[in-house]
Amino acid sequence: MEQNEGKLHDMRTDYTTGVFDEQNAYPQPMQQFGLWFEEAIKAGISEANALVLSTVSNEGKPSSRVVLLKEYVSAGFIFFTNYNSRKGKELAANPYACMNFWWGAMERQVRINGRMEKIPATESDAYFYSRPVGSQAGAMISPQSEVIEGREWLEQQFIAQQLKGELKRPEHWGGYILIPEEFEFWQGRSNRLHDRLQYLKHSDGSWKIHRLAP
Repeated sequence: MEQNEGKLHDMRTDYTTGVFDEQNAYPQPMQQFGLWFEEAIKAGISEANALVLSTVSNEGKPSSRVVLLKEYVSAGFIFFTNYNSRKGKELAANPYACMNFWWGAMERQVRINGRMEKIPATESDAYFYSRPVGSQAGAMISPQSEVIEGREWLEQQFIAQQLKGELKRPEHWGGYILIPEEFEFWQGRSNRLHDRLQYLKHSDGSWKIHRLAP
């Protein structure tokens, strides 16, 4: 037996903080997400807008990373990135993706599946120029996901860009919106009998709620 196996086997938490059933679920998933998101903020969860974004390459290989949600609207969920990054290339090959929020202090998880689209350039401009100057410069000089010479090279590029004093949103940097087709709201419960409510979107635009086995 490996040295850490016993320790991992003994790591257990009995979830007892909440209940989530069909009777107290909003009929529209965006309403339900909005409620849980605001409750996560009020609970003081650090970076409640952090989510795991999963994409799949055209070879069928998945990859995941943490990104920050910057806006959610009736149409979907918006974040910003380099379009030439690994996730950008994978979304170009396969636009379907999954977002996963984990709010451990509340023993809640939200999973959202859907299709990703780029937002209009004007909206990407508005957000880019609202960012701190350092963040703007960082987005301009970073060849995200590419191999670079080292930290020193990156810092030199950053300083050189700031000295130029020319800050402009690169065409390869901007926003995506995930247009949801499925939600799953997960509430931890005792004895691993968790509450899982799935919202599935029908062809007429309506949503149907199903309870999933834990």
